[in-house]
Amino acid sequence: MPAMAQQDFSDVQIEAVPVVEDLYMLVGQGGNIGLSIGDDGTFIIDDQFAPLSDKIQAAAREVGGGDIDYVINTHWHGDHTGGNANFANAGAVIVAHNNVRVRLLGDDADTAALPVVTFPDRISFHWNGNDVNLIHAPFAHTDGDTIIHFTNLNVFHMGDTFFNGAYPFIDVDSEGSFDGIIRAGESVLARANSQTRIIPGHGSLASRADLENYVNVLTTIRSRFQSLIDEGRSEDQVVAAGVTSEWDSTWGARFMNPEQFPRLAYQSLTSQ
Repeated sequence: MPAMAQQDFSDVQIEAVPVVEDLYMLVGQGGNIGLSIGDDGTFIIDDQFAPLSDKIQAAAREVGGGDIDYVINTHWHGDHTGGNANFANAGAVIVAHNNVRVRLLGDDADTAALPVVTFPDRISFHWNGNDVNLIHAPFAHTDGDTIIHFTNLNVFHMGDTFFNGAYPFIDVDSEGSFDGIIRAGESVLARANSQTRIIPGHGSLASRADLENYVNVLTTIRSRFQSLIDEGRSEDQVVAAGVTSEWDSTWGARFMNPEQFPRLAYQSLTSQ
């Protein structure tokens, strides 16, 4: 990702996309944010980049929220945790999987940006009349991914285990894996139905059908890669084989291009 200092956030607008009553997806620059408002207060899932914190807080107020009480991080990457210190210094409690704190510590993050509530497998919030389950997705996009399930609202926030309509970023340096991303998608499909709404880490608000298509495409690609690996093909040869060509013009036009994604997939499948 580009260094934050090289990015200009002055023209970024934060759009509040309604999901269900009192639950929104905030779209700006960086990962999609989940926003819950209600009688108990206001919490967000992820917080994009530090220069956007005031705009994110303003967007929450525009739809009836107040000061941010909690921030849940779906994983440690800066386009999802960049505002942690700002919100913590304003009084928010940061919550994440254990490995998010470990990764941020290893990245020399500001102490204020560190999660102060962490968990190994799952934790639940009972907030604004909702039962909100935070569930660890092991070795998926990273080693610290959390999927958030608003059980009574039939809504999920999947963080970067789901790039809607795009190739995923498999962060092999953070112990992410191709198989783990597929498993994360399958775990949500098992609990979703035709009325489910899914906030992806990147891309538009999604349905179960969108996630099912994502998992099916990735499963097909994974099978093709594995066949070439079993034949003894090198990383360069797998990339050159063009087995993703039917999706490259659409899925490969986003963060992961048609060369980067196969290389990371190859590295993941051959490191097991």
